[in-house]
Amino acid sequence: MSIVIMVGQLILGLSILIILHEFGHFLAARAFGIKVEKFYLFFDAWGVSLFKFNYKGVEYGIGWLPLGGYVKIAGMIDESMDTEQLAGPPQPWEFRSKPAWQRLIVMLGGITVNILLGILIFWVLTIKYGETYIPNSEIKYGIVPGKIGLKIGLQPGDKITAVNGQPVVRFDELTSPKVLLGNSDLTVLRGDQTLHVKVPGNIINDLSDYAGVEQFISRLPRSKFAIDSVVPHSYAQIAGLRKGDSITAVNGTKIQFFDQLQSELKKDANKTAILEVKRNDAVIQVTTSVNKDGTLGFKDGRTGIAANFAEPKLKRLTFGFFGSLPVGATKAWGNFADNAKGLGKVFKGEVKFNKAVGGPVAIANMFGSHIDWVRFWGLVGFLSMVLALTNLLPIPALDGGHAVFLVIEMIKGKPLSDKFLERAQIVGFVILITLMVFVFGNDIVRQVMKK
Repeated sequence: MSIVIMVGQLILGLSILIILHEFGHFLAARAFGIKVEKFYLFFDAWGVSLFKFNYKGVEYGIGWLPLGGYVKIAGMIDESMDTEQLAGPPQPWEFRSKPAWQRLIVMLGGITVNILLGILIFWVLTIKYGETYIPNSEIKYGIVPGKIGLKIGLQPGDKITAVNGQPVVRFDELTSPKVLLGNSDLTVLRGDQTLHVKVPGNIINDLSDYAGVEQFISRLPRSKFAIDSVVPHSYAQIAGLRKGDSITAVNGTKIQFFDQLQSELKKDANKTAILEVKRNDAVIQVTTSVNKDGTLGFKDGRTGIAANFAEPKLKRLTFGFFGSLPVGATKAWGNFADNAKGLGKVFKGEVKFNKAVGGPVAIANMFGSHIDWVRFWGLVGFLSMVLALTNLLPIPALDGGHAVFLVIEMIKGKPLSDKFLERAQIVGFVILITLMVFVFGNDIVRQVMKK
């Protein structure tokens, strides 16, 4: 069922983005009196469609090949590769008969709608939910670094007070793009020492290998804990652990924090461990088995306890209807700019292409296996900005490629030849198919490597 939910959210989210993107082209074309012949979600390759109908001279439908969508605009060389209509003289209702500036607006219509959609989504989410965050000043016990954080020199309990010299106000800034895009300087308070830790420019490669930011710095700060619940039939229950227990030592090593418990138990993976447990006013010792993943769960690696953390106080900001607009717009633009910076790192060779991109499987995992509409719309807003950036790339067959050719035409004062545009479209389409195959294959390899 969880896979069905993931796939369902993926299809719904991408369908919304594709339809609205193509609707942007559709509206712009109709505004300039250009005839639109088809409007399709997915591609009806070789003329095969799952569903279609005609309304006011436009064929609307759903294709069988889920690689995007398109609007077929009369007098334009596009994904359909229908060049027969270009053999005759230009007609007033055709794309090619319109001034270059109008055609440029038509080509940028989809990108414009994606940007507006991203702003709208983040605006509405801000109106509804405001912003909630952990103030960095409330962090008593510092951070919990993962493998990547430890690798660059961070230690459990470090307090990061500034990034690139700017004070850290929100704890989640530590896992924000301004840090994760690399080449950033972290000001670290360790005991009574102030240190500087450099985040390397290629850290995204490691984030990809270790599957997420939790292996850099945990999204939750270091915290004391007590057992909140025990899973029936787990090693924890067999050992006699109960809700409310506090584990204070593992094999004689004193602990205070949950990450210390995790670290000590991993030393005894597939073995037994002696736990010192505080229960009410008494201190007892229990002996427990530890599974292969270093938890008190089951042989197959499942965990056996849920912890109740002493979490810091959250701060919530609320904004009015109009006050939420600049906040939402800033979030949308931030997503656009951060992805552009990440793409720039790929072109510079700082980040490997296969580490920076994700396809349908990666996106489905982002949506998750349960329905959370706030998360869903947040991801749709994020992906809308990613789609806008992707379509701006100067690759033939993408909107950005068409826009480049139109700008060249405006500079030259005459259009490029139909033959050139046709060949460029073929080359661009081959590039896109190759990229799609690579990205999908990359997703599969990642899933296999995880296992």
